[in-house]
Amino acid sequence: MRIFVTGGSGQTGPAVVAELIAAGHTVTGLARSDASAARLESLGATPHRGSLDDHDSLRRGAEASDGVLHMAYGGDFSDPDDMMRRDTNAIKALGQPLERSGKPLVITSGTLVMPAGRETTEEDEPDTAGLAAFRIAGERACLDFAARGVRACVVRLAPTVHGPEDHGFIPMLIITARKTGVSAYVGDGINRWPAVHRLDAARLFRLTLEKAPAGSVLHGVAESGVTMKSIAQTIARGLDLPTMSLTPDEAAGHYISPFMAIAYAHDSPVSSARTQELLGWSPTHPALLEDLEHGDYLTTPAS
Repeated sequence: MRIFVTGGSGQTGPAVVAELIAAGHTVTGLARSDASAARLESLGATPHRGSLDDHDSLRRGAEASDGVLHMAYGGDFSDPDDMMRRDTNAIKALGQPLERSGKPLVITSGTLVMPAGRETTEEDEPDTAGLAAFRIAGERACLDFAARGVRACVVRLAPTVHGPEDHGFIPMLIITARKTGVSAYVGDGINRWPAVHRLDAARLFRLTLEKAPAGSVLHGVAESGVTMKSIAQTIARGLDLPTMSLTPDEAAGHYISPFMAIAYAHDSPVSSARTQELLGWSPTHPALLEDLEHGDYLTTPAS
């Protein structure tokens, strides 16, 4: 298939592009800068200049494809309404050229849209008042295309997509530990975060493009819930630092932002059993704590 990809030069994108090309697909990737274009070319993809706000460019990329994978998400996190609007409008622009074609439109969301405090499944409804409720409008915009002849699917990624050169939530914890001299968690630290290795996530995206039924909601999760205390303890051992429990008020000043303090205290275990059964997807790469111990997380210089 000829796949049009947004976000192909981001953190998870290059692994997905490489997976698609290795499986025999042709990839064209949205590039808003020379650096993004060069990164896509180095992976064997063809750059397509534009941005998420350039809807004509998005439509042209979708029209020339056999399927679309939307991974990019941009904007100012202090203005979630604007991020939601930009994402929803981009999804509509990508989906319209695919109507009545049966071609796949796969978009990325996150498992943090799910209700907290219990293990949720792909069949549970997202929490409209939850931590990542701003992603729900994009999910709905995508799934609406399933009734218009598009093989529309949503992949919700774990908040921790780990692997080499990660620059997401876990490196933020490590940077904070180095800066403050303690590896901290909130309360008793038994709140759980799902995790998935980047290469396992890349395979899931490929399988979704190739064969997921229209209307599928899939969970990109290899581990349903890793406790934040175990993450903090693994970081502490690697950096030879003590661990510390923080109250919510202390956490708001300890982490890089009050939002991240809330996120690190969030209990959000998620199952991917249905996803694995539906697509024959079996994660095989290192688990999060193993990656923390033996990967590049604790050896990469602080930035």
